[in-house]
Amino acid sequence: MADQEPGPAVVWLVRHGESVGNLADAHARRSGAGRLDLDIRDPDVPLSDTGRAQAEALGRWLAALPADERPTAVLSSPFERALTTARLATADLGLRVRVDERLRERDFGAFDRMTGDGIREQFPDEAARRDLLGKFYYRPPGGESWADVALRIRSLLATEALRHDCERLVVVAHQAVVMVFRYVLEELTEQELLEADREEQVANASITRYEREESGDFRLVVFNEVDHLVAEHEDVTEEPDAAPQP
Repeated sequence: MADQEPGPAVVWLVRHGESVGNLADAHARRSGAGRLDLDIRDPDVPLSDTGRAQAEALGRWLAALPADERPTAVLSSPFERALTTARLATADLGLRVRVDERLRERDFGAFDRMTGDGIREQFPDEAARRDLLGKFYYRPPGGESWADVALRIRSLLATEALRHDCERLVVVAHQAVVMVFRYVLEELTEQELLEADREEQVANASITRYEREESGDFRLVVFNEVDHLVAEHEDVTEEPDAAPQP
């Protein structure tokens, strides 16, 4: 339609491949530790070997798409695990990976690298406050809530719509960011978003795909698709990001 506002024709949301932080978080949960055994800051956490293989498998799948269906633009979180995933997944497409800090992982503030058990033990008042406010609105000390992430995503969509008008856009980010994109693009309620989050964890290197309709709305086509990993006999992993849930 001639009077349609600018925006991409297709949006693929990709969660980064399995990271060293995902492995450290899983180990901490199994052992009941209060803190992850990581000695690097969150933006620098790299992919695991499995994560690199997942990203490469995604890249082969994207490159095998018909020419008129392949991505034409790529945006990534600046965090190492997402940026490496984006570069590996688009290496054969000849596309420049642009970085946008609004796609970064949710900031956990004082709870960075802590587990839910550790928070409940060391910060019982904060755990109680989180239970009262709920996952969407609770903001860790010095950190961000999911609602804060939603403001970032709304800003990104508003400013990038013209740049990527009619493009087929790949966005590589993090678990919470993918879910908040769903909240924004599908105009979900808080309850609908949290229900979707409870029902299914976003897998590493998974694809969530939207197509833009004539009305300008985005229609969800697939959520959390991992067939490209299964076809390549790659492990399907869905460890949460190193995000404490007191």
